Amino acid sequence: MMIRDMRLGFAFLTAAMMLNLTSHAQEYPSKLITLVVPYATGGSTNTWALMLATKLREKWGQPVIVENRAGANGNVGAASVYKAEPDGYTLLVTAPGPLVINKSLYAKLDYEPEAFAPVSLVLMAPNVLVVNPKVGVNSVNQFISLAKSDPKRLNYASQGSGATSHLAAESFKMMAGVSVTHIPYKGSGPALVDLIGGQVDMMFAEISTALPHIHSGKLRLLAVGSEKRDPALPDVPTVSETLPGFFSATWTGIVAPPKTPQFITEKLSAAIAEAMRHPDVVKSAREASAIIIASNPVDMAKFTKQESERWGRVIRATDTKLD
Repeated sequence: MMIRDMRLGFAFLTAAMMLNLTSHAQEYPSKLITLVVPYATGGSTNTWALMLATKLREKWGQPVIVENRAGANGNVGAASVYKAEPDGYTLLVTAPGPLVINKSLYAKLDYEPEAFAPVSLVLMAPNVLVVNPKVGVNSVNQFISLAKSDPKRLNYASQGSGATSHLAAESFKMMAGVSVTHIPYKGSGPALVDLIGGQVDMMFAEISTALPHIHSGKLRLLAVGSEKRDPALPDVPTVSETLPGFFSATWTGIVAPPKTPQFITEKLSAAIAEAMRHPDVVKSAREASAIIIASNPVDMAKFTKQESERWGRVIRATDTKLD
């Protein structure tokens, strides 16, 4: 009799919990949602966060705001979301750094990247391998041959140590077996200025920032860093056609605080996918040479795991550290 009563009690408890979850799922969201961008205003991550905020606000009729919390390569904003209540009302909208790069760069973080609840890989854009035309090469193979023939001649620009442009170039060097000197800058702007001016020879740049200079002839595009050729540039080869397995892209992802319930992350993911299908969003992505992904939480978790392993290997091999 006691065992039967215990089983009945457990069944009632389980049913009550399921009913409670269903009720919460139907109620969410019922108040302000904050999208935290861990960078200063003006960047591409901020642009996509603002666009998503507008679409989610229209869909749910609830206020959705973007809050910039910059500092320490995204670590300040990431830590604030990590410590927030796991109720779906505070989310992190970020580029790769805080989720897949910084844990290998810094000795200590105030958050655990793997503990975030994945929501969606929103979109990505390949980094492109560009050179100053004065370098005199027209392909990846020619660049590698030149680098091998004169190991001390060539250099490359980056947005700074630990940035995707830096890690992409170091990955390229490792896979190609070449020596190219790193010249770090503080951001894409000054790096591109010196690349165009001929003070540096090569760079892995974000496609949206490089394209205007490619079209004007100030930079020469050798290859794209995506797995497949970019639909907007079908005649441009991928780096992986010369160096199999190479991949480098910038992307925007969304995560929630650890222990956020699955029904919330799935509801958010579905809403984000719907938002990214709007014609004006599709148009903006096309103009930015970005590819809309709008993944589910499971696929995002798989992708960030691969990215973390990829860049972790490069960081360890080059002994890159930031304080």
